[in-house]
Amino acid sequence: MPKDRKTPDKRGYFGAFGGKFVPETLMCALEALEHELTKALKDGKFLSDLNYYLKYYAGRPTPLYFAKRLTEKLKGAKIYLKREDLAHTGAHKINNTLGQALLAKRMGKSRIIAETGAGQHGVATATVGAMFGFKCDVYMGTEDIKRQSLNVYRMKLMGARVIPVDSGSKTLKDATNEAIRDWVTNVRDTHYILGSVVGPHPYPFMVREFQSVIGKEAREEILRVEKRLPDFLIACVGGGSNSIGLFHPFAKDKKVRFIGVEAAGGGLSSKKHAATLIKGKTGVLHGSKSYLLQDKDGQVSMVHSISAGLDYPGVGPEHSYYKETGRASYVGVSDRDALFGFKLLSECEGIIPALEPSHAVYYASKIAPRLAMNKIIIVNLSGRGDKDIDIVKEHIRFK
Repeated sequence: MPKDRKTPDKRGYFGAFGGKFVPETLMCALEALEHELTKALKDGKFLSDLNYYLKYYAGRPTPLYFAKRLTEKLKGAKIYLKREDLAHTGAHKINNTLGQALLAKRMGKSRIIAETGAGQHGVATATVGAMFGFKCDVYMGTEDIKRQSLNVYRMKLMGARVIPVDSGSKTLKDATNEAIRDWVTNVRDTHYILGSVVGPHPYPFMVREFQSVIGKEAREEILRVEKRLPDFLIACVGGGSNSIGLFHPFAKDKKVRFIGVEAAGGGLSSKKHAATLIKGKTGVLHGSKSYLLQDKDGQVSMVHSISAGLDYPGVGPEHSYYKETGRASYVGVSDRDALFGFKLLSECEGIIPALEPSHAVYYASKIAPRLAMNKIIIVNLSGRGDKDIDIVKEHIRFK
């Protein structure tokens, strides 16, 4: 990645990817959001408030934990876990919703909306809605409502309205469609808290900035413990916010390899996967040009993953840029192997991961034994597994 290239550029492009492909009615709202974001990121009071809530409300910094028993079992590279599962609400999503909620307050909005798949972004949005006093609506596909009933209940407990979406695949893509339609209609009093590094500019940049706290902390923590940078950073990729949050602060450190792990579902040769960067091609989805899973007619493909948070046919434009420039490598992990990673970490470390980062745990478990014992891997443990227990129970049974 060229050191002199700023990403994104003034038009919101990461190389050839990004931009704003939205109805004219949203252009003014996006420009106002970009203007306010630019000011906020230079405003000491805004940054001080954000840091306050990240520390005293979300519980940051999250620890970088040496997975000693897992490392010993695999007999290879040292494995560290960035414990985003310990942040308030149980995932990295709170980093972004706190930042966007503070922006919504600056802009005088009275209502916030969100899309959600696995429910963690919805929970994090409902959380800041309750804490800051916003009216809060969350769009969620009916398939995901069934899969993530615990998170649906959590959102309702905090006063949010969960709006079922019964169109299309009834999952994250369709929930995002409905949230955008809502925002077009109610842009005057409503801020859309998009949950990943997708969508029209400035969302991919903004969410990256709020999630980069993950990588900044991990960098400081590994230098303190090991006195050097890691050899590999591994994180799951759906839309891609947890992985970009880990990767970005290391972007100029060329010796640190980035590996993004996509959902291979029932296999990359099947049609039941969500491996956008591996199997997709360039297209436009939800206001941004990026890699996209499409059929032969150019229509958005139906996708599948056992993890609702990776069940998305697109990906953030910065990930597409990393793929094109070779800065990151992207691999696929199947549902079956993700379940293996889920069980492996639970048994070795007493840490029950969400199904999303279980994909990354599995991939780390495959490469660690092939590496020298002085090599270092950091896996972003982006969320905890409480929400997925009912799904896992269908596949892993005990006597």
